[in-house]
Amino acid sequence: MTRVRSGRRLVAMAAASLAVAAAAAQGPSLRITSPTEGTYLMGSVRLTLVTDPVRAIRDVDQVRWFADGRLVCTVFQPPFSCDWDTGPGITEHQIRAVALLRSGDRLIDNVRTATVDYAETVDVDVVQITAVVTDNEGRFIGGLRQEDFKIVDDDRPQKLTHFAAENIPLELVAAVDVSSSMTQALPFVRSAAKQFLGDLDAADQVTLLGFNDNIFTLARRSTDPAARVKAVDRLAPWGGTALYDVLLKAMDLLGRQAGRHAVIVFSDGDDQSSHASLDGVIRRAEGSDATIYMIGQGRALQAASLQQLMRRLTTVSGGRAFFSENAAKLDAAFHEILEDLRHQYLLSYAPPSGASDGAWHRIRVEAGGGKYSVRTRQGYRIDHGNSK
Repeated sequence: MTRVRSGRRLVAMAAASLAVAAAAAQGPSLRITSPTEGTYLMGSVRLTLVTDPVRAIRDVDQVRWFADGRLVCTVFQPPFSCDWDTGPGITEHQIRAVALLRSGDRLIDNVRTATVDYAETVDVDVVQITAVVTDNEGRFIGGLRQEDFKIVDDDRPQKLTHFAAENIPLELVAAVDVSSSMTQALPFVRSAAKQFLGDLDAADQVTLLGFNDNIFTLARRSTDPAARVKAVDRLAPWGGTALYDVLLKAMDLLGRQAGRHAVIVFSDGDDQSSHASLDGVIRRAEGSDATIYMIGQGRALQAASLQQLMRRLTTVSGGRAFFSENAAKLDAAFHEILEDLRHQYLLSYAPPSGASDGAWHRIRVEAGGGKYSVRTRQGYRIDHGNSK
């Protein structure tokens, strides 16, 4: 009896040893922990992973994250996590993590998320306008009242349904080009951006993006003011320039709630890597109530097509375009944008019947009986289709 028990014990020990040996022979493995298989994704998502055994993470040189076949980010430090914006809507995504080991081997894991089949439409029953009023010397004019403004929509006078001149909520998306050509200018951009973000009102909602071939969320709307300023230090140069993509992304990130919406984009070069088209960006801007500000520096001064794009987008939205030859003088551009935002009036009115036809509707705004200059969006387009 004792011999039988001893034999069974030896067999069990041998089996356990074989299992350990088999696991060792198979080597380490990789598992994506966020998102998990079959989950629903929308907005910003944190991509995370673990290795088995856990200590194998020390052998990882870098991890490349892919979403739907496109490189999202490359991470060189543990825990090799990455923030990814899934975009509007809930659709199916294929997430892949590729860990490159120092030995030259690779560990790979894939996760497929779920989709929701539904059609989303947004009824636009208010045209919202931000307006900056100046005199002949370019000085800001404050203290105006609702009755001081006149709005004409396609030659038809409109009645204001809402007016605000102070304490107006602001939702802002700031995007900074971090392509490889930004290496020398980036320290000055960081400094100017920190000053700008630090001077915003603490109640303002700010999303900070970095972009090259891809788009990275560095600070979300819920980030506190001190943390969003600190997030600027994470800007690092590499890759190309997906300018059109980040413009679309910035406008998509802005909410639909009442208040002021603005986009600020800093870039030193023309688009190189976008999946979006120029026509798609322009059409989206025509359908957005965001005021767009763009700052061009370095190579941007030699790219006529980029300057034309910047002027067109900022003009149609009521914003401004700035071009700086010296990166050390970017503070002035950011300061002028800040002053602009501080002197905006918010006007709203109900669009005329039949305005939701996807056509372009021109707006004209007068202030003070026409004696002042008014900078605002040139018109609007109510278009429920997606821009590509």
